[in-house]
Amino acid sequence: MPLFRTAMYAKGVDLWCAPTVDDRDSWQATLQHIAVEGRCFVLGAGQYPRRDSLPADVHPVQGDAPGTVLIGGGSVIVAPLGEVLAGPLRDGEVILSAELDLDDLARVRFDFDPTGHYARPDVSTLHVDESARAAVGPRQG
Repeated sequence: MPLFRTAMYAKGVDLWCAPTVDDRDSWQATLQHIAVEGRCFVLGAGQYPRRDSLPADVHPVQGDAPGTVLIGGGSVIVAPLGEVLAGPLRDGEVILSAELDLDDLARVRFDFDPTGHYARPDVSTLHVDESARAAVGPRQG
């Protein structure tokens, strides 16, 4: 969701939290891209459920053997220039950690700021309606 990311970058996001069920290798590349694009730390939390964590009446396509991995994890922590600081972890449930130096953010934003002077507000703008709205409303039409 590039426009959502742009709105968050304009708010000065420092830590991008990305929980997901996507355990493909390409997801890590996406998180690295977000870190570089937004010059922020990215914390990617990948789920690691097994068949035995589901109710007995649920039958996943991966199979019914109790130890069957349904989603392969892939949690990762990425620095603002795309360096992987921790992970990806795919071998079970773990707590992933890394020491983040928030002072790095000013340094990495010095050469690129996605919503700063490079954004060219004289050429294009993004307007975000931040008014409160109900998630469910009356049927229209």
